[in-house]
Amino acid sequence: MEHINPPIQNAHNQQAKAKTILVGINDIFFYTKVRDALLPQGYKLEKARAQQDVLEKASTTQPAAVLLDMNDRTVDAYQALETLKTDPRLKTIPVLAYANHEDVDTWNRAKALGVNKIVSRNEMSARTRELVEELMLSVE
Repeated sequence: MEHINPPIQNAHNQQAKAKTILVGINDIFFYTKVRDALLPQGYKLEKARAQQDVLEKASTTQPAAVLLDMNDRTVDAYQALETLKTDPRLKTIPVLAYANHEDVDTWNRAKALGVNKIVSRNEMSARTRELVEELMLSVE
């Protein structure tokens, strides 16, 4: 029995670690929506409050996904995407972003930088949990 417990414990730790989401969203309304949608599902949220938090927290927590507000003034989502997608240790972390639906340039630039999925603010607000789950399934 002693030999069985460590792998089970290790598997449990990996599952818990796999559910950490790095959130680069400073808009209180959207952060609250994300929190309310994901915490009850067992996700752990790690907040990137400033630009330097993105690389630091992505490196230390190895999140299962990153959520970005492409219109955030505090966290430069373009720089965050570029940092995440060019770092060999982090480039496989899927990124879900949202932006104003009429801002075509932002959508195109996010796609060019390697965002895995970008949606409108309305869709993000209405389907946060589903979008995160779809994103994580699409990269498994």
